Amino acid sequence: MVDTDRKPKGTALNPLIDYNSPAALRAFLETHGLGMQKKFGQNFLIQSEARKKLVAALEVNPGASLWEVGPGLGSMTVELLDSGAQVTVFEIDRGFSNQLRELFGSQQNFKIVEGDVLKTWPQEYGLHKPDYFFGNLPYNIAAVLLGDLIEGNALFQRLVVTVQKEVAQRMIASPGTEHYSSFSVLCSSVYRIKPLMTLKGASFFPPPNVDSQAVTMELRGDLADHPFPPLFYPLVRGLFSSRRKTVRNNLISLLASRGVERAADRALGALNAAGIEPNQRAETLDLEDFFKLAQVLEETHAHS
Repeated sequence: MVDTDRKPKGTALNPLIDYNSPAALRAFLETHGLGMQKKFGQNFLIQSEARKKLVAALEVNPGASLWEVGPGLGSMTVELLDSGAQVTVFEIDRGFSNQLRELFGSQQNFKIVEGDVLKTWPQEYGLHKPDYFFGNLPYNIAAVLLGDLIEGNALFQRLVVTVQKEVAQRMIASPGTEHYSSFSVLCSSVYRIKPLMTLKGASFFPPPNVDSQAVTMELRGDLADHPFPPLFYPLVRGLFSSRRKTVRNNLISLLASRGVERAADRALGALNAAGIEPNQRAETLDLEDFFKLAQVLEETHAHS
């Protein structure tokens, strides 16, 4: 990503810093009075070729707008800026935010949003809807953030994200497999997801105890043809709420929690109308099954 003898354009970065060297990164942090905070899930990717592959996979067009979450000290930010894109980075760590301003503040295509991205993204998205999303996502917020963006209809043409391997497995899981969950349905409802590369703990500084997985997420081209009923996402979560229960029992619980009278009868009627066997479990249903059931519930007003 950043060569040891290269200084990012227009920045004050020490040209001797080596993003591939834990020792150099540690020295930079100490010199600037910074520390790695475990609560923020901070881990730097120290493999140059991996960083290049991740940025290239985004396939960003010059002039396009993109978000980067978890920029750290900017090892990938500089390449994103060099692509000619308008880059908005989200950073929760105040010390890192100050360094990013020092490094890239003079760049016209750079903007930083400081604070918790879970709280700051809605306002930023309201100001301008970006085309791309890039991030080495902190393990503790990855699934929550992606879920919030999808349910908030904050959609991107293409995303490249690095997450904990277990999270990636849930994202790409198929019906009937071990890792298939409500999160799998959520992600596949709007994106076509493909694994990009696996990154061992040793690929990062400090090294996490688990492996990471990078994935690409491309916006589905058929979304306009299948607008999701308002009940779709609550339905997906509800049917997975108790994995050992049948879809009938979980649907009864969901409808009852929404104050629906005769919830058992309405649940059975909706399942029959959607062509779903009531004694199935949620992990056997595919995206189309959830869509049909949500549509039936909306059309028959059986959810209210």
